[in-house]
Amino acid sequence: MSKRYLSVAAVLGLTVAGLGATSVTASAAPVAPAGHSAAPSYDRYAGSAQEAKANKAFFEAVVKAVTEKRAANPGATSVTVVYDASRAPSFARQIASSTSIWNSSVSNVKLQQGSSGASFSYREGNDSRGSYASTDGHGRGYIFLDYAQNQQYNSTRVTAHETGHVLGLPDTYSGPCSQLMSGGGPGPSCTNARPDATERAKVERLWANGLAKALQKVR
Repeated sequence: MSKRYLSVAAVLGLTVAGLGATSVTASAAPVAPAGHSAAPSYDRYAGSAQEAKANKAFFEAVVKAVTEKRAANPGATSVTVVYDASRAPSFARQIASSTSIWNSSVSNVKLQQGSSGASFSYREGNDSRGSYASTDGHGRGYIFLDYAQNQQYNSTRVTAHETGHVLGLPDTYSGPCSQLMSGGGPGPSCTNARPDATERAKVERLWANGLAKALQKVR
């Protein structure tokens, strides 16, 4: 989410109080370790066509990476996407919460932490763009969690939002706080870290249909 959450991070449009959206209790966000300068405060989420394209590519890369696993076990009721969180130790709590939220929200795909065979990883640090999802285009990528942005915005929401990109969801910055993918649009007061019914349904469709098409190509 950077300019993104404020940019991939950046577009959430109404206050949580006015919407009555489900929220997650805010926990203290990680602070930049000594020696790391704080990034500028983020006061908007901009988004861009380039970011939207990158997010779509990340999802497609992850689907490609897990296709062989699915082909080897066609009877599986869901696909497991492995992630490595070792490079974002300060965000261990937020990553675990995000994983729990997504795993309880959808059934066609499950997230699992592991150090071997990971399709994506989490990283932490300072970046003027804020937090964002990035892919190498070859079935792997990473979610970058920016210290300053996670101090200004609900950190679990930021993490779950970026993870939503890995699962195939685009930004909807003009949406209400009840939409996880509205990112920073509703402003820092929004603490909802759970996808709404429409977002959950889209992830279910993407992982059912996307994998079916990918499997047809490898058979």
